[in-house]
Amino acid sequence: MTVAPGKASPTTAHGRQPHAVIIGSGFGGLAAAVRLGARGYRVTVLERLDAPGGRAYVHHQDGFSFDAGPTIITAPFLLDELWALCGKRFADEVELRTMEPFYRIRFDNGEHFDYSGDRDRIRAEIRRFAPGDLDGYERFLKKSEAIFRVGFEQLADKPFNSVMDMVRIVPAMMKLQSYRSVYSLVSSYIKDERMRTIMSFHPLLIGGNPFTVTSIYALISFLEREWGVHSTIGGTGAIVTGLVGLIEGQGNQVRCGAQVAEILTANRTVRGVRLANGEEIAADIVVSDVDPATTYKNLIPSVKRHHWPDWRIKRSQYSNGLFVWYFGTKCQYQDVLHHTILMGPRYKELVQDIFKRKVLAKDFSLYLHRPTATDPSVAPPGCDTFYALAPVPHLDSGTDWTTQAEPFRQAVCAYLEQSLLPGLSENVVTSKVTTPLDFQNRLLSYKGAGFSLEPVLWQSAWFRPHNASEEVRHLYLVGAGTHPGAGVPGVISSARVLDTVVPDASTFA
Repeated sequence: MTVAPGKASPTTAHGRQPHAVIIGSGFGGLAAAVRLGARGYRVTVLERLDAPGGRAYVHHQDGFSFDAGPTIITAPFLLDELWALCGKRFADEVELRTMEPFYRIRFDNGEHFDYSGDRDRIRAEIRRFAPGDLDGYERFLKKSEAIFRVGFEQLADKPFNSVMDMVRIVPAMMKLQSYRSVYSLVSSYIKDERMRTIMSFHPLLIGGNPFTVTSIYALISFLEREWGVHSTIGGTGAIVTGLVGLIEGQGNQVRCGAQVAEILTANRTVRGVRLANGEEIAADIVVSDVDPATTYKNLIPSVKRHHWPDWRIKRSQYSNGLFVWYFGTKCQYQDVLHHTILMGPRYKELVQDIFKRKVLAKDFSLYLHRPTATDPSVAPPGCDTFYALAPVPHLDSGTDWTTQAEPFRQAVCAYLEQSLLPGLSENVVTSKVTTPLDFQNRLLSYKGAGFSLEPVLWQSAWFRPHNASEEVRHLYLVGAGTHPGAGVPGVISSARVLDTVVPDASTFA
């Protein structure tokens, strides 16, 4: 399928409009296309799948719509900015609905905590749940804001092209205790073990181990509190559709079913791409929204890599994998919120199984998404749309998902049936499962990791694959595997970095 381009773009004052080819149409690639289009580039986005979105692809099945990946929007101002670059208002085209509470955290013993953005409501919930931690929560939130002011506002859209860029931020990072893990930082303010779990699980949503990932990610708590947690009416795919519309409106195009086989180079400088069907497309710059490990291992075979050789890629530390069960029911579970986190019987031990021991445990924790709680349009009348997501080890675990996917799905179904969704097995009318094997084969994610490189301190900022490739001139990287990292705000911010590292269009004219 080809998403039809709009009218042809005008040439620059110099008579030639430089061409940018973007590989992949996830949020990072689409945001990069909008930004480069606004800067005067002619842009072609190439997507190997049959529809845009990447991890934000939408599955349509039996009248149900399933967001494949991201379901939570936490920094809507980043989307406002993209629409503003095209002279439009995001709110005029896409409706966000604020969640209240943000989500419910349910523990294995049936206790639950409603995590709210309303200050009075969350204080009341802490008083009910762990009154001794109310003061510690307030102090932690102030720390989270301090980390946000540096980690997000000052660094998220800044490139780290040289080691000196890293050296300059070391004093600030030390002051913010970025050498500590998220869990360690939370524990210095919070004493109740359940509250420590509630305040530290966020990194699992972006591929990080709360017990090892840098505490810079504690900024998420302030980000949520300040701008809210939102869901998109029509599903997150509505944002993808809106971004494609912006690109078309700039006179540029998104081509689906177009698989890039190689990034073409000459003298370690980009000159275009070659598709799997043999077609060659000339380009002045190439932006890869593909996993950096896959980009370097597979897409530049003619280049001898100095910074990211195969041995370094292999030895790097990767995020967890994801098991996702999408299902629709012929009834509605009215008491289930839009977002529910179901914590299993173990926390640290399960995380260790996933990230350290790399074994598929018999127990699990789940993120349960029920968008029909807010938006009935994503299911037939009287029905519910769900997905249940479990963090699992990536493919280094050796798990044979061709045989283990169905038993694992059955275990998830049984757990949901006895805890939250009575009669589930009898009410499911449509079902689809994805595993780390799908992430590897369909999304080209190295080792089937859900979020590329794990965001530990020694794989952050300058230590991460650079936004301006260290290997090939005029090759740029966006998405979860480059700076600043995974999550919708992270990948959109990676496209903001291009404003600094990609030359002005006039350079090529």
